[in-house]
Amino acid sequence: MHVRRLGVMLPASLLLVAGCSSAAVVKPASPGQDSGEGIQISTSHCGQGWTDPHAGPQDLRFTNTDTVSAEAYVVDVPRGAVYGEMEGLAPGVTRSLPITLGSGTYAIKCAVEDNDPIVGPSVHITGSSPGGPALVPVNYNDLYGPAREYQKYVAGGLKTLVAKTATLAADVDRGDLKAAKKSWLPAHLAYERLGAAYGTFGDFDGAIDGRPAGLPGGVHDPDFTGFHRVEYGLWHGESAKSVRSAADRLLKDVKALKADFPNEDLPPEDLPLRAHEILENTLQFELTGKSDEGSGTSLATAEANLEGTRHTLDVLRALLKPRYAALPQTDVQLDRVQSLLDAQNHGGTWTPLQDLSGTDRESIDGAVGDLLERLAPIATTLFPRGSQ
Repeated sequence: MHVRRLGVMLPASLLLVAGCSSAAVVKPASPGQDSGEGIQISTSHCGQGWTDPHAGPQDLRFTNTDTVSAEAYVVDVPRGAVYGEMEGLAPGVTRSLPITLGSGTYAIKCAVEDNDPIVGPSVHITGSSPGGPALVPVNYNDLYGPAREYQKYVAGGLKTLVAKTATLAADVDRGDLKAAKKSWLPAHLAYERLGAAYGTFGDFDGAIDGRPAGLPGGVHDPDFTGFHRVEYGLWHGESAKSVRSAADRLLKDVKALKADFPNEDLPPEDLPLRAHEILENTLQFELTGKSDEGSGTSLATAEANLEGTRHTLDVLRALLKPRYAALPQTDVQLDRVQSLLDAQNHGGTWTPLQDLSGTDRESIDGAVGDLLERLAPIATTLFPRGSQ
């Protein structure tokens, strides 16, 4: 998973504002000196050197005259909406930022590594040219509430997970593998609905929901554990004794996760990323059949992942409404994917992926792909830009 940090560039497809800096690097300046090459980014001279503020399309040139990496934002005054941003500007380096500015008052906000963000002097622009799109930024405090709400959701989901996994383990322990096949899916889906928290689970995620890919022994490797190990045993004719060991280990790991979760924190800045990543993983693993170890329930897992995505959006909705105009269309697309998946649920028995008609498979893949495109900008839209 790719978490956006200071100095790391997001894919251009995720940038909502005119904030993709040019890759061209101009002659380096000496750190701490005014190179004359561009608007200064530093703790002492933030925003100085903006000598030709004007309306319309333009390339602003920024020079990092500090001694550490920095980010620069073009913001309006006093609202603070971001019209452009540049990331990972190394000391002594000058880069260009394509941007369109309209009539108004603007300033440069400098985020220098290991320092609080500061705002430079204001400049006033007149003219009739319309400005480019702007993004009202969020800060870390804005995301704490949604993160706490999601943690409560996960805590409740873990209780359900333990109960359903205990049922699965009990069925296996008494040798009733037919019943175990029925109880496996509800237990597995209880885990899959917790999508946005998987990064917080650490090693538990691999132990509980890992795949055999990459293990020397494949499905027979002793490090292949969790739901998919139990799935493999149940649908490949293993004995109750063989499956029992995997099921007991799974229940132990699930209980340990529940006990450990109160000590874990979901980083607030990770939540917007998960809105896209959950279904990205679904497209990569569930909708290709890579995660199926015999149960044929990939589409049920996809629906559980969709539910996790929907809940992630719900806790972020108040922040998204004033910032992401495509949110209503995203909700429509969520419902479309839901409808397509529901059509493959026949009273609790799901169509195996390989039994889908070509038309149905293309419809599901296309709808999920379209939904991913609509979800992708959320990571940038809600990326916290400073503490103020």
